[in-house]
Amino acid sequence: MIELKNISKIYKTKNGEITAVKDVNLSIHQGEIFGIIGYSGAGKSTMIRLLNGLEKPTTGTVNVNGQEISSISGNKLRQARQKISMIFQHFNLLWSRTVADNIAFPLEIAGVPKSEREQRVKELIDLVGLSGRDLAYPSQLSGGQKQRVGIARALANNPEVLLCDEATSALDPETTDSILELLLDINKRLGLTIVLITHEMHVIRKICHRVAVMEAGQVVESGEVLQVFQNPQAAITKNFVMQVSGAKESKESIEQILVNYPTGKIVKVTFVGNNTEQPIMSQLIKQFNVDVNIVHGNISQTTSGPYGTLIVQIDGEQENVQQALNLLTSLDIQTEVIEHA
Repeated sequence: MIELKNISKIYKTKNGEITAVKDVNLSIHQGEIFGIIGYSGAGKSTMIRLLNGLEKPTTGTVNVNGQEISSISGNKLRQARQKISMIFQHFNLLWSRTVADNIAFPLEIAGVPKSEREQRVKELIDLVGLSGRDLAYPSQLSGGQKQRVGIARALANNPEVLLCDEATSALDPETTDSILELLLDINKRLGLTIVLITHEMHVIRKICHRVAVMEAGQVVESGEVLQVFQNPQAAITKNFVMQVSGAKESKESIEQILVNYPTGKIVKVTFVGNNTEQPIMSQLIKQFNVDVNIVHGNISQTTSGPYGTLIVQIDGEQENVQQALNLLTSLDIQTEVIEHA
């Protein structure tokens, strides 16, 4: 669906060259929600502008649905962009237009007849949950409602790709979740390919199927979200995973328990999928006569299933403790003995 090959983007300034994107290769499948995450300055915004042709790569090619966006211009590019829509962090609505008129705007530009525009607008207002608000102005809407208008407008021309540039960053957590659920619903209903740029791992965890992690213009890690959560490789990815796994909060607890309970083993246990629902700790206590002290625990839901971490102290006879650890390993549960916080 979307193929980026050997993409680099270099800007020339008075102070020299700035490499915003460097040697990026990505494949995004049709109908998936693909997340690109990174901190400020990582190159995310440049990446999304390359996808819709607002920027041309210095080297490499951008192919969207069989069309090389990086090599076309003029009318061909304008036609291609009708199938690549975008929603923004700050909504970018026309404040002098009503909800209905904002949604109709791209249809007007495309020359769609009025009767067809009105029918399409009604369908979209219902789709995004804004029934009864068609005559309201943006100043009369909440942040979440404004973003729903932005989503409806982006869908007006039946795009094949929806680009989301930090689309929830200006929203409170509850409203963020409602917008993410709407995007997930749209993805399932319409089979729309969604590319989502963010600096929040919660956003990735909640709706994305796969993710690419960017740092200093490069993709340092990519893969299925559940796999990245389970086994992050790059340091920056580990930091992002900590945002939603609660691992940072557990450090103080680990330090304290290492002091107070010098015997036994402090173990980080990672559960994936159905294992998160099994009474495995109870099984260890009964089967091996060990004491299990829970230090910290957390379960996160991803689109591919649940992911959980549990930090425990396992104490008892050395042989029994080792047998308990062996059982965890035999159940394909990732375990890590922690010697230091």
